[in-house]
Amino acid sequence: MLMVKAIVRPEKSSEILAELNEAGYPAVTKLDVVGRGKQRGVKVGNVVYDEIPKEMLIFVIEDECKDDVVSIIARKAKTGQAGAFGDGKIFISPVEEAYTISSGLKGL
Repeated sequence: MLMVKAIVRPEKSSEILAELNEAGYPAVTKLDVVGRGKQRGVKVGNVVYDEIPKEMLIFVIEDECKDDVVSIIARKAKTGQAGAFGDGKIFISPVEEAYTISSGLKGL
């Protein structure tokens, strides 16, 4: 199992979630977050905004689904054809075990 964490523009999250749901990946945790990337925020005049609003989408998936999920997120999160600074990041981490609390069953 893998945990996929995607940090994306808030206006893109609905499109991403709809496409993932259609592709058979309905389970998600969504968090409102703030932060900055390599560009160190956005400078407008003399003001630097270094806490840019984003959304973090968290999924746990089977290993063989990784390429499909990453492809959907990357395609739907990209701004325009070429993309732009601030479109987001995708992180992949291994998950050793998962349990459903209500049933106690192991696995997804």
